[in-house]
Amino acid sequence: MSESTGRRSAYARLLDRAVRILAMRDHGEQELRRKLAAPVMTKNGPEETDATADDIENVINWCKESHYLDDARFARQFINSRSRKGYGPSRIRQELNQKGISREISELALYECDVDWAEKARDQAVRKYGEPLPTEFAIKAKVQRFLLYRGYLMEDIQEIWRNFAD
Repeated sequence: MSESTGRRSAYARLLDRAVRILAMRDHGEQELRRKLAAPVMTKNGPEETDATADDIENVINWCKESHYLDDARFARQFINSRSRKGYGPSRIRQELNQKGISREISELALYECDVDWAEKARDQAVRKYGEPLPTEFAIKAKVQRFLLYRGYLMEDIQEIWRNFAD
């Protein structure tokens, strides 16, 4: 087997792996790079791949050109998913940063999303603490800490009690 044939098969296996990974769900570029560079799990345990850094770069470029890999699309889908699970914009922004999505892309995706964060914060508070929401200072502070932990902004949290007084 010649050297070029061996490299082609390593590239082909890497490309196949990338398409299988992206078929399950969208990934960010950095996340896909990490998964492609990681050893492959087999029946006998982890097995190192014979792919080079150039092979990984070529696979990433092919995925981008074929529109299988798009950080902006991933960010929008991630925001929708995490907001449905009750997380706020601060926490989502932090998680996107950890996944290697640039600040510009995540800020643009958060700006363009159709999420009413104050309403989501209220839904989470009612779900956790019940209706009507507490007005006593100590319990109200507990609700606020919970919502801050979930990643909601203080202005959205305070909006709950402004609307509650109406």
